[in-house]
Amino acid sequence: MRTSTGTRTVVPTGEVRTFAPDELIVSKTDLQGRITYVNGTFRRVSGYDESELLGRPHNVIRHPDTPRVVFRLLWDELRAGREMFAYINNLAKDGASYWVLAHVTPSRGADGGVVGYHSSRRLPEPAAVAEIEALYARLRAAESTQPTPRAALEASSTLLDHELAARGCTYDELVWQVVAGQGRAA
Repeated sequence: MRTSTGTRTVVPTGEVRTFAPDELIVSKTDLQGRITYVNGTFRRVSGYDESELLGRPHNVIRHPDTPRVVFRLLWDELRAGREMFAYINNLAKDGASYWVLAHVTPSRGADGGVVGYHSSRRLPEPAAVAEIEALYARLRAAESTQPTPRAALEASSTLLDHELAARGCTYDELVWQVVAGQGRAA
């Protein structure tokens, strides 16, 4: 699958990139998800220059292996003024992928209103990635059977709801179970 960055198409290469456990990938966006700030770790790991990122939609680094439903959950939580933790597989400029445990929060102005979003991403444990990859593969498979993006989103949403109900948790709780090594085999 190819992902368009607006000026060119990035093709996932299968190469996996990583970063140090003590590093944070940080970015900020406006209310529409356009990038307003990236730190050096973000630039280095993604392979993009700051000038290629500022003003662009944050989904410039969206890897097609991350199911649509994860992004819908993320945006639903942010629009409700809540933070969210999520496992995300990102796509670098050269087609390499890199997994993150993202913590995304609304940024508030002096009046308390949401003015944008802030995301800090850590390197997830390999065991956590393996568990989440299995779940995400099932969600992507459900999406791939659908004729439209909207139908794909609904199919993966329904499947995720069933998966979470079977586990007796929310997505946020699943993230923390996996972080703690308490998740059940996906």
